[in-house]
Amino acid sequence: MIVGSSKSELDTPALYVDLDLMERNIAALAVYFRKAGVAWRPHTKGIKVPAIAHKLLAAGAIGVTCAKLSEAEVMAAAGIRDILIANQVVGPTKVTRLVNLRRHADVMVAVDNLDNAGAISRAAGDAGVTVRVLVEVNTGLNRCGVAPGQPALELAREVAALPGIAFAGLMGWEGHVVGIQDPDEKRARCQEAVSSLVRTADLCQNAGLDIQIVSCGGSGSYKITSHIPGVTEIQAGGAVFCDLTYRRYGVDLDFSLFVVATVISRPTATRAVVDAGRKAMNGEATMPQPRDLPGASLIKLNAEHGILQLEGPEVPLKVGDRVDFIVGYGDNTVFLHDQLYGVRGGKVEVVWGVQGRGKLA
Repeated sequence: MIVGSSKSELDTPALYVDLDLMERNIAALAVYFRKAGVAWRPHTKGIKVPAIAHKLLAAGAIGVTCAKLSEAEVMAAAGIRDILIANQVVGPTKVTRLVNLRRHADVMVAVDNLDNAGAISRAAGDAGVTVRVLVEVNTGLNRCGVAPGQPALELAREVAALPGIAFAGLMGWEGHVVGIQDPDEKRARCQEAVSSLVRTADLCQNAGLDIQIVSCGGSGSYKITSHIPGVTEIQAGGAVFCDLTYRRYGVDLDFSLFVVATVISRPTATRAVVDAGRKAMNGEATMPQPRDLPGASLIKLNAEHGILQLEGPEVPLKVGDRVDFIVGYGDNTVFLHDQLYGVRGGKVEVVWGVQGRGKLA
């Protein structure tokens, strides 16, 4: 039996979350957004576990954000009702799934194309439902989204006139600014990006459109976006884990997500090898690093091996020892695992299936 056992009994590699630290992060974020006067709709693309999403709702989140329709289906099946798919849902199969999901949850979706909105409108009419829609505005990331200002207004007018659609507002993603290291430049660039979204919302409102939602703000920018007048809700979600990437982006919460691995080789005084490689933890955004192990750093990930560089023979690692790694980027790590272990006080309290794993469609 795993629940109730010591963390030291977990077979490796294993992904675990320190429940005390994660819950402290959740509480801190909830308080932050309440004080800022904005709603919180945390993104679950990197969380993947409905039970954690329910913890966010219990702390005060108004709903969740998902990256994919299939993720929204997982959250709806777990009883979550207010869901934003911050992405385009395109094609007859997906649109049919969307309108049928609307019978089970108040799911809304982003659009940046009138043909796509028209397809949703027709399918919604056939299903006898109404789907809330946000027009996505390109705030500078140059990914999806219609240009701010008049182009967005024109699309919003046409979308709002479609039957079966309830136009709810606008969304944007200022992802191009989150990695800027200079705090003054980051703040200026973020305010510039989000201001284009807010000005577009004002333009739509002045044209007679009802703008209920202006949604943006990821974990790497919430300290700025949540204080910009006109923003109604923030999507930051990954900050509940506060991995090394988010710490680099300025999130000052507790690291709470870890991978535990076993040393399988110490071939030299300055090298050790663990049984967790790219299939257990990802180093693309930021390389994971050992927790509480001075003199050791993870320098390479092969498929099944992690290579540790050690300062010398004095680093106390031998074959069979276990090493906890602070996750480099949760969004690139959680989905690698079937299970997430919830640990409190060194004991396994809960085992969650990573139900959002593999939900790509």
